[in-house]
Amino acid sequence: MSPELKDKLAIRELVENWVLWRDACLWQKFRTVWWDEGVMMATWTQGTADQFIAMSREGFAKGVRILHFLGGSSIELEGDRAVVQTKMTISQRAEVHGVLCDVVCTGRFYDFLEKRKPGKKSARWGFVLRQPIYEKDRMDPVMPGTWPILDQAKLAKFPEGYRYLGYLQSHIGYPVKLDSPGLIGPETDRLYKTGAAWLRGEKLNWRK
Repeated sequence: MSPELKDKLAIRELVENWVLWRDACLWQKFRTVWWDEGVMMATWTQGTADQFIAMSREGFAKGVRILHFLGGSSIELEGDRAVVQTKMTISQRAEVHGVLCDVVCTGRFYDFLEKRKPGKKSARWGFVLRQPIYEKDRMDPVMPGTWPILDQAKLAKFPEGYRYLGYLQSHIGYPVKLDSPGLIGPETDRLYKTGAAWLRGEKLNWRK
């Protein structure tokens, strides 16, 4: 097996472990996929890996349920750095105006990874930054025949790629970020340029 293939298999396993361990609330294992300065960007929270874990645990205790499902990956390698795009869906269930609803958002995880050798341990890959790309979403009532009456002015404030997800998350009290990357647009173009710079060995420059 070539070194490149070994790295790609290790990276895919890392991406899968992120989802399995996070959704299963296996927080000690989940922490191991991140480097210490790792940053998670999401619609509902942005911060370090430790802050993301704390927010996720707090939300889970309050009944917040955000789950993920993965599709295929595209892995770009350059030495000990990688940019990985993985098709995914985010699903969240909550009451919206008294009606229990599911929101499903389709998009990609856009990940900045680095291979390091911490201390005397063997070299391994870890997350430096995860930035989701939100492509499209929808809201469905869990009980057929019911439907929440949405505030159209409020709904229109959220970007097209995560309009219903943002509405639901805002409704349950989260400050939703309004400029996350979508299928196309300036934020997405800037993300791609940042990924290319990362692979060239440049310092990561991606704002919260």
